[in-house]
Amino acid sequence: MLKKILFSIILFYFFVLLQTSFLVHFSIWGIIPNFILILVIFWNFFENSKKFLGLHNALIGGFFLDIFSNRIIGFYILILLAIAVFIKLVIKKHVRIPFIEKN
Repeated sequence: MLKKILFSIILFYFFVLLQTSFLVHFSIWGIIPNFILILVIFWNFFENSKKFLGLHNALIGGFFLDIFSNRIIGFYILILLAIAVFIKLVIKKHVRIPFIEKN
């Protein structure tokens, strides 16, 4: 678990640096892609709904976005955590994955 969190910290730090320093110059109609939001959404969609690594990743990604932005600290943390919790709840309550039974 610790190795996955350390990998997430390095991954999110790299993507925040890429997003805030390099991709700012390549906006399409004034829109810059938010790779951290995309990573958090995909991680929570494809993770088991009983595991919490997606929530940790939302916290890590929000923290890095807060540090590199000019907004108040906690803005992106709250947004990404709310999105992660919403995805976890929707998947837990409304999505059922069929199991293949062996004969």
